[in-house]
Amino acid sequence: MSEPTSTVRIEYLRPPDRREVFIQELLLDTPEVKITLAESVPFDPPIRVHGQVALEKGSDAVWFTFPGMWHDVGRFHRADGTFTGLYANILTPPRFLPDGVWETTDLFLDIWIDPGGSLSVLDEDQLEEAEAKGWVSDSRARRARREARWIEEEHRAGRWPPRIVGEWTLEKARQSSSSNVQAAQSRPMSR
Repeated sequence: MSEPTSTVRIEYLRPPDRREVFIQELLLDTPEVKITLAESVPFDPPIRVHGQVALEKGSDAVWFTFPGMWHDVGRFHRADGTFTGLYANILTPPRFLPDGVWETTDLFLDIWIDPGGSLSVLDEDQLEEAEAKGWVSDSRARRARREARWIEEEHRAGRWPPRIVGEWTLEKARQSSSSNVQAAQSRPMSR
């Protein structure tokens, strides 16, 4: 396991040409999983799933990136820290470049698991539109759908999400955050 490099720069392409950059703190970096913390996200209006707020301005999200996999997973919360569910983006396996730069391309499909464990596949209409407009190739669209089906099957069998996603709660992520560690180290010790 390697020590985190503090922050990563995630360059996220959403076809055809929308590019977003996310700066997140890297909390854990292993060959199997990379865990990052997105603090105080700027989503206004909030992201809603099935009419419920999943992520809003001021929320934190814990992200799990699995090298070589065609999805990542976010633990979403309200601004007050209330867990709202798990959100998996179907995307190309991230490329890990020097200096903490990651590149990936969104493939439109998303998976949502509410706190009760119910799974929904989201945004099939967006993938169909991207396919029709030539923004996503037929083979990439098939790969995205295959990944979503695999997640559904693994979830039904009780094998998904990976155990680490349940272990790394927002509280644990905040405790591991260098900003919290630095703040604790700078406080005078009580006697």
